[in-house]
Amino acid sequence: MLESEKLAIAAHLHVLLRRKTGRVTDTEWMACNADYAREIVRFARQRAAEDQTPELSEWADKLERAMGAMGAGAALPQVPAPAPPPAPPEAPRYVGGIR
Repeated sequence: MLESEKLAIAAHLHVLLRRKTGRVTDTEWMACNADYAREIVRFARQRAAEDQTPELSEWADKLERAMGAMGAGAALPQVPAPAPPPAPPEAPRYVGGIR
């Protein structure tokens, strides 16, 4: 499945969860991280049963199918932190003296 399709499913489920439950999710992380997506699927199904909202369950199923291609524990690659800039050279506190 294309990444754009996974992202579209995650975005749709995000909007449904926000409207129906007030829950805010991370759409991009949901589309890339199988563990996070699995937890969102569990939550969506639980709320679908509690609130009798079949739409949540349908989109949770779609995300679960899309997640099948991700594999367990798949995540975004870790990006190293940028190196800190070099410190400026030492300069005298007062230039030209105090008046």
